Amino acid sequence: MSDIVYFNGDFMPRDQVRISPNDRGWLLGDGVYEVAPCYAGRFLRLDLHLDRLGVSLAKMAIEGVDLAEIERVSWELLRRNDLLAAPRSLVHFQISRGSAPRTHAFPVPAVPPTVYGFAARFARKPQCETGGAIITRSDFRWSRCDIKAISLAANCLANQEAQAAGAFEAVFVRDGMVLEGSHTNFFAVQNGVVRTAPLGNYILAGISRGVAIECCREAGIPVLEEALPESALAAVDEIFLTGSTTEVMPIVAVDGRPVGTGTIGGQTRTIAELYRRAAEAA
Repeated sequence: MSDIVYFNGDFMPRDQVRISPNDRGWLLGDGVYEVAPCYAGRFLRLDLHLDRLGVSLAKMAIEGVDLAEIERVSWELLRRNDLLAAPRSLVHFQISRGSAPRTHAFPVPAVPPTVYGFAARFARKPQCETGGAIITRSDFRWSRCDIKAISLAANCLANQEAQAAGAFEAVFVRDGMVLEGSHTNFFAVQNGVVRTAPLGNYILAGISRGVAIECCREAGIPVLEEALPESALAAVDEIFLTGSTTEVMPIVAVDGRPVGTGTIGGQTRTIAELYRRAAEAA
């Protein structure tokens, strides 16, 4: 079957998509995106992904996007790409303010947004079974990380440093506090308590983050939504990351040093298993 995508109201083969060189997403990074995972034809909290997309659009003042249509298109992309029975798949939408002559100010009058969507398979990361490694880096991103914006240069640079160091992810530290990864949310376990940075403008409100917190509460594991000091990293018992395609990933090394015993911890295993069940039951 052809790779069918959605572009500005139509379904078409990917290689037929033509985006204007004046598109503000291309010229200015002026847009947002959203990714929703699907398990054997069942989206994991699609409603929350659509809500978050709506919040990102509102914060960026991008108008003219029908979220009900995005939901319909999400299912149709899976169907047209024969992914309804796939063990793991995703839909990805990228929306820019539209095409207009390049200026920093928004075009007047407003132009229609550019809406692009595709569906694809994704695989469970091998580090979910073996445990992964992270590096820490000073947070040099902008201060509106709560917006799922397409301008991700800082995230890409940090993640590339992680790859070059043989790690899975780079985790950002600001003012001495551990916040989140370049494309994941960060959790630590210390003395039986799961700790993660609180929602705010310095982290993304991860949907998988929320599911993991629900799993902790289901298991009776205490959760503290409070950022961990970087100085406490060496003393934590367990670390894990969450993300739409990262799922729940155990972390066994930070900056080349083992986390706890250097093996996957029991709390992380419990949360990962409950997350898996939540995904399969979605």
